Amino acid sequence: MPTYLLKTEPDDYSFADLVRDKRTTWTGVSNPAARIHLRSMRKGDDAFIYHTGDDKAIVGLARVVSDPRADPAKPGLNDRGEIAFPVVDLEPIAPLPMPVALTAIKADPRFASFLLVTNSRLSVMPVPPALVVAIRGMGRLAKKR
Repeated sequence: MPTYLLKTEPDDYSFADLVRDKRTTWTGVSNPAARIHLRSMRKGDDAFIYHTGDDKAIVGLARVVSDPRADPAKPGLNDRGEIAFPVVDLEPIAPLPMPVALTAIKADPRFASFLLVTNSRLSVMPVPPALVVAIRGMGRLAKKR
């Protein structure tokens, strides 16, 4: 199953909020490239949650529990017939025992071409399988079963 990275400002909605709520709909993605990635997510995929702002770290892991659908606040299709503003539902899996800071990611040559490093404004991105393993290791998260 693919893994994605989702960015959030923790003052707006943090991983702790997701744990508290047990489920949320991931909304508010406006960047066209990020929406392309959001449309590609499927039920059962994993998503690392990245806190922006002062934290700048991957802090948790969530599971995508719905396929993409139209944001009820912004229904409709784009000019290619795709959901214009997709949303997905998420449930928390676990916090990372050791948050993975952006500084550590940028210092590690394995991440040189990772979108988090090369396109810092992108709020939704796929995580290549080798980097999923690296992030899990850096974050001291148990290996995926």
